[in-house]
Amino acid sequence: MAACSASPLPASGWVVQVIDGDTVDVRLGSQTERVRLIGIDTPELGYEGEPDECWAQEASLALQRILPNGTEVRVVRDRVARDHYGRLLGYLFIENDHFVNGEMALNGHARVLSIPPNTAYSDEIQTAESRAHRSNLGLWRACESSTR
Repeated sequence: MAACSASPLPASGWVVQVIDGDTVDVRLGSQTERVRLIGIDTPELGYEGEPDECWAQEASLALQRILPNGTEVRVVRDRVARDHYGRLLGYLFIENDHFVNGEMALNGHARVLSIPPNTAYSDEIQTAESRAHRSNLGLWRACESSTR
């Protein structure tokens, strides 16, 4: 008798809602998963009366422009599937293999956040962040604490 196991999540789905600059709800098959974009970190939105961090609103709006509700996405996972909050960890791609995580860094909406062993696209994201930083884009221009 074969052991029962949960069926794997499909690799493609549709955006349900952007939560913030690095988190999005995606419909994968019959379930909605909260997906945390691997390799980037965006400023935090203020919750429970706390103020937003510098560039948090802009980063969230940028991700909403890239991923409006209903956008088809491909979720590529790395070695560790979930974070300690239970969110699915993924690299997101839209039509023509457009790399969403990299675009957020390239346009100055995100900093690199490399957490081994999930480093498959670390070099690409680091290159994108370096270009944004050199070009003084987004949070690199607007937020004093973002300068290195």
